[in-house]
Amino acid sequence: MNPDLKFGEAYRDNPLLKKSGVQVEYTQEQIDEYVKCSEDPIYFAKKYIKIVNVDEGLINFNMWPFQEEMLHLFVNNRFVITKCPRQVGKTTTTVAYMLWATIFTDTQNCAVLANKGSLARDILSKYQLAYENLPMWLQQGVVTWNKGNVELENGSKIIAASTSSSAIRGGSFNIVFLDEFAFVPNNIAEEFFNSVYPVISSGKKTKIIIVSTPNGMNLFYKLWMDSINKKNNYTNFEIHWSMVPGRDEKWKEETIRNTSERQFKQEFETEFLGSSNTLISGYKLQQLVFNDPIANHDLLKIYEHPIKVGIDESKIDHLYCICVDVSEGKNLDSSAFSVIDISQTPYKQVATYKSSSITPMLFPTVIYNTARYYNDAYVLVEINNNPQVADSLHVDFEYENLWKIFTGNKKPQQLSAGFARGIQMGLKMSPQVKAIGCSNLKTLIEGDKLVINDFDTYSELTTFVHQKNSFSAEDGANDDMVMSLVIFSWVSTQQYFKEIVNHDIRKQIQLENMNQIDDDVLPAPIIEDGLEHDFQIMDGDLWEVADGNEIYSKFIRNRLERL
Repeated sequence: MNPDLKFGEAYRDNPLLKKSGVQVEYTQEQIDEYVKCSEDPIYFAKKYIKIVNVDEGLINFNMWPFQEEMLHLFVNNRFVITKCPRQVGKTTTTVAYMLWATIFTDTQNCAVLANKGSLARDILSKYQLAYENLPMWLQQGVVTWNKGNVELENGSKIIAASTSSSAIRGGSFNIVFLDEFAFVPNNIAEEFFNSVYPVISSGKKTKIIIVSTPNGMNLFYKLWMDSINKKNNYTNFEIHWSMVPGRDEKWKEETIRNTSERQFKQEFETEFLGSSNTLISGYKLQQLVFNDPIANHDLLKIYEHPIKVGIDESKIDHLYCICVDVSEGKNLDSSAFSVIDISQTPYKQVATYKSSSITPMLFPTVIYNTARYYNDAYVLVEINNNPQVADSLHVDFEYENLWKIFTGNKKPQQLSAGFARGIQMGLKMSPQVKAIGCSNLKTLIEGDKLVINDFDTYSELTTFVHQKNSFSAEDGANDDMVMSLVIFSWVSTQQYFKEIVNHDIRKQIQLENMNQIDDDVLPAPIIEDGLEHDFQIMDGDLWEVADGNEIYSKFIRNRLERL
């Protein structure tokens, strides 16, 4: 039994914990220390928090300078996002902050969320280890103490769970700690922010702390970049591997030799690397810029409103097309579409829609309303697994600008106006169509002929990789938005499409190259003969009066004589 505790005062016979209601007699020195710790979390952490070192066992938390700065940011900011390498004590620093907050502030509710529930419980176990090694006069009495939940007698609580849309729904939390948020699957991360974030951010003092090693271009990447560009309220903090004592160039070379340069860049250089073997080159992916939608309407993200004559008489109506990928209902696939401005090149993605819950019965209504809004846009629907969406647009809505596909005479699928035999209401994604679409999508994006505005589309492009002689989303990722662009890229190669938009993208590229060559050639000289010239107006046109002795008339006369 701890000498500071009498018989019956320990929580469930744990000599390192006192139970709720135990009275403690403080000395003046302890009172002064308690006050000092409550006012200075760095002092508290360095003097009283214990951690387990792999080499030395249980030791004091001797904080490095960047950990002190990190703790300072947690105390003084509501929203903090930290990008850091592996094994830099980020979790320990966050635990130190939550320990300080729950002990010295009443009714502090904290949530520890990680990509896996086991990881979240491991973080809570570090909190519990540090708590058990505090002096009894610093501890609060324990009400609840288990692997997933701690409650103290001052009303403070801390729970551990996996990051999900229902993890902390309905709760009221002062501090939410998201560990390794970049490794939470994108669909779960988005559901979490859509359903839980409004609840936890409604308070004026609620803190959200996001800490992670980068893992591709996902929601963590977006939050980080938005914090850099001042598009959100997160204070960003980056830890470089060289900030850790003992990590120098020699350590770097040894680590790369034992792992790989790519792994070192992602886990220690904290670079946002996408997957390898992506359809779009990694260099180009790093150059792409996504934008925030200017409007949202029931999952429809609008990046540019349609251009109509009635709105701006200096402009003509723009042409738009909508390419639709219908969900197969597998692996949380979504029904999705992209709205593309095809009036001019570069083509531009101006709106997107993506939903994993919408039914084939309701999806046509969304497509129809969007198409009408965008100047009666042309629509092409993928019909591999569910022709109901295309059929509904054709029969129920009688939508005239629904593109059809001609499949007769054993020829490849062709875009058609729909006035012939062998017509189907949409496009079947065959290996040939996908190969052409992927190839042309690569050409369009890498040739700056297609502008991507949507972050979800951009994120999917970073995980759209070569697999089994084709391209698809890597395991754990989705490609619904990318496939809508693959459909568009196939469409843009069709003769009927070129007739509609009245230009051929390949010819435009060639013309641009020819213009560039012409710009490099010196202009022909203008020779002044020194003679004065007379002019007169005839039928509204300006004519030069030629003298029979002038060199121009002589030149023309000589040419005529040769004929």
